[in-house]
Amino acid sequence: MNGLAILLAFFFAGQEAPSTSHARITRSALAGVERSFDGRLARPTPDSFYLLGSTRGVYLEGYGAVFSTELNLIVSPNVSPFHQSFTKIEIARIHDRKVQRLPLLKQQMRELLVASAVSLENLPPSEQVVLAVSLFHYSWEDYSGLPSQIVMQAERQKLLSNATRETAIRTVEF
Repeated sequence: MNGLAILLAFFFAGQEAPSTSHARITRSALAGVERSFDGRLARPTPDSFYLLGSTRGVYLEGYGAVFSTELNLIVSPNVSPFHQSFTKIEIARIHDRKVQRLPLLKQQMRELLVASAVSLENLPPSEQVVLAVSLFHYSWEDYSGLPSQIVMQAERQKLLSNATRETAIRTVEF
């Protein structure tokens, strides 16, 4: 029994301790990025979107920082006692407005990825920065050609480099 204990002691002594080579991503750092996203996406300008909740971020050790939010591309009318249904023309106008705003959202998402890579100083360079935006659609809407979700991601170090920034951002639409 003593021999086994000595053998185990040598085995564990030879094991490397977990690496602490990078600083920890704090909740306050994530919260700062969340506020930045919310402020940018919902700022009171013609370019703003209708946020349906606050952005939420989480750090996954070894992977990176992931942020998600839900928004409506436009402040659109809804069914009410005074407006109980929509004509085909109204539905088409709402759809057209949303389609026109989609490129603006994608551009802002790219800019937010870069800004978050800069502000998350303790995020290891090889880890990912991810932004997932879920798009809200009413049941009566025509949302053909519009995604339900857009996910953009890239390695932090590539986001920080002017040379690799645009080609590094991977975009997936669902």
